[in-house]
Amino acid sequence: QVQLVESGGGLVQAGDSLRLSCAASGGTFSSSSMGWYRQAPGKERELVAAISSGGNTVYASSVKGRFTISRDNAKSTVYLQMISLKPEDTAVYYCAAAVRFSWTMRTRDYDYWGQGTQVTVSS
Repeated sequence: QVQLVESGGGLVQAGDSLRLSCAASGGTFSSSSMGWYRQAPGKERELVAAISSGGNTVYASSVKGRFTISRDNAKSTVYLQMISLKPEDTAVYYCAAAVRFSWTMRTRDYDYWGQGTQVTVSS
């Protein structure tokens, strides 16, 4: 059973930066595709960024150039560095693991989820 614990969310002003962390336990982290999703009030959950076991990355167009996903397999941790934050980035951010795939962008392949961390960006 894989457990994911996110941290690093908070209340910031527009233009500020935040780094989210997701610590994984109980699974084969290094061989898993990892993703960051977010869900804003009244909206569907969306993929923000994903990283393969080998370090390939993909980003939503709305965050490309501002967010960076990375992973430290030795620490079983995935990060999301966010800069130039905007009010529209306000959401609950979730970490997800696809333990059956080394690389996937399909939400249905992500079978383990964290509890989420709130990011609020004020204007």
